[in-house]
Amino acid sequence: MSAPDHTQAAGGAAEAAPTPSRGIAADLARFAPVQSALPIGILLLVWELASRTIPDLRVLLPSPSDTFAAAAELVKTGVLQRDILASLKRVFMALAVASAIGFPLGLLIGMSKLAAWLLEPIFGFFRPIPPLAWIPLSIVWFGISESQNVFIIFLGAFFPILVNTVQGVREVDRQLVRAARTLGASRFDIAVTVLLPAALPSMFVGFRVGVGIAWMALVAGELVAASSGLGFLISQGRMLFRPDYIIVGMVTIGLIGLILDALVRLLQRMVMKWQEA
Repeated sequence: MSAPDHTQAAGGAAEAAPTPSRGIAADLARFAPVQSALPIGILLLVWELASRTIPDLRVLLPSPSDTFAAAAELVKTGVLQRDILASLKRVFMALAVASAIGFPLGLLIGMSKLAAWLLEPIFGFFRPIPPLAWIPLSIVWFGISESQNVFIIFLGAFFPILVNTVQGVREVDRQLVRAARTLGASRFDIAVTVLLPAALPSMFVGFRVGVGIAWMALVAGELVAASSGLGFLISQGRMLFRPDYIIVGMVTIGLIGLILDALVRLLQRMVMKWQEA
C-alpha cells in the first residue's frame, strides 16, 4: 500500500511544479516587445555604420542620426507640424465623404437587385482606374487646390468601403432576414437592425483598407499638386537635394499610418463589443 501512496504523492508534486516549457513561454511572451524591436535596432545600427563608413552612401542615404537631426530641424521651424496637419485634414475630409456615400450605397446595392443591376457595372468600370490617373483631370477640374487633393483621396477610399460593404451585406444569413420579415419588419428596419450589425466586420475591413489607400493617394496627389503636406515635403526634399527631408517625410507617413490603423481597430472593438463576449 505504501508504494502506490508514494507514487501518487510524487505525481501530485510533479503536477504542482511549473513545467520548464511554460516558464520559457512566459519569458518569451514577457519580452515580445523587445524581440520585435531588436531586428529594427540592428537594422538602424547597420544603416548608421554603413552611412558613416561610406561617404558617398551618406550623401544619398543619410544616417539615422542625420535623419533625426533633420526631423528636429523641421519640428523647430514648425514645417513638419504644418505639413502633418495639412495632410491629416485632407485625409479626414475625404474619408468623411467616402464613408457618407460608400456605406449607404453599399447597403443599397447589397439589398436591392435593381440597384446592383444599375450601379455595379458603372462602379466596376471605374474601380480599376487608379487614383493617380485622375490627377491630370482633377487639376483641370479643380485647379491646384484643396478640393483637388480631397477628390483624389476620396477616390482611393471610396471603392474599398463600397465593395466591402456590399460583400458584407450579401454574406448575411438569409434566415435572419426572413425571420425579420416574418415579424413584420420593414426594409428600413431590416437594414438597420439585421443587415448593418451583421455586415459591420466587413465594413470595418473596407474602411481600414480605404484608410491605407487614401493615405497613399494623398501623398501621390501632394507630390504633384500641393503647396503643403507630407507629399509636398518629400517633393521639396527632392528639389533641394535633401534626402534627409525625404526620409523624414516617409517615416512620418509610416508612423501616422500605423496610428490611424490602430485607431480604426480600437473603434471597431468599441463598436462591436459583442464580438469580445
